[in-house]
Amino acid sequence: MSLGSSIVGLFGRSPIKPLQKHYETVHECVARLSDFFAAVSEQDWALVAEIQKDITRLENEADALKKEFRLNLPNSLFLPMPRTDLLDMVGVQDRVANKAKDIAGLMLGRQMSIPAPVAPAMAEYVSRAIDASAQALRAINELDELLETGFGGREVKLIERLIEELDNVERDTDHQQVAIRGELYKLEDDMPPVDVMFLYKIVDWVGDLADRAQKVGGYLHMLVAR
Repeated sequence: MSLGSSIVGLFGRSPIKPLQKHYETVHECVARLSDFFAAVSEQDWALVAEIQKDITRLENEADALKKEFRLNLPNSLFLPMPRTDLLDMVGVQDRVANKAKDIAGLMLGRQMSIPAPVAPAMAEYVSRAIDASAQALRAINELDELLETGFGGREVKLIERLIEELDNVERDTDHQQVAIRGELYKLEDDMPPVDVMFLYKIVDWVGDLADRAQKVGGYLHMLVAR
């Protein structure tokens, strides 16, 4: 079955299932960064390249699902949420996968290494950014329950709690980012300046990944509030 026909089948009476399917693929892409950074720490460039290829495949798949969503979203007066908001939402989701691909592509292309003094903190930082995406997925996966209950108060409150926890996770990554940048500053004199520059960029991009996941939650909160 082609990607297009499969997502058309998912639409049924509601656009929520294909929206969820899209973010499941996005999160699968993001989650691969855990193994990717582990392979980078081992300097196993064959494995790094293999995982980067998988991240790119998943990002491409998410991009295709986004395009199919936009092509097949009905022009219906009976959509559960405004059509323009749903179209914007899938774009917000897609940018999370884009950043994961950017991180993997740059690190592979430059065969970057993480300095040993910051490697454990960096691993925790990446893990927490992945947690942010996982939390966004949990919130999105409550949308069909929300519709079934007619935007019932209890389900709205559950989604709001999930989004609040997502905000907390993203806040954790902010603190981790500051700490890692501080540790990198101490190492600058012992490293080639170009390597330092690109390491700071990766640190920023991992923070941006968590921030984009938080924006998914923020957009979802706006949809629910309406």
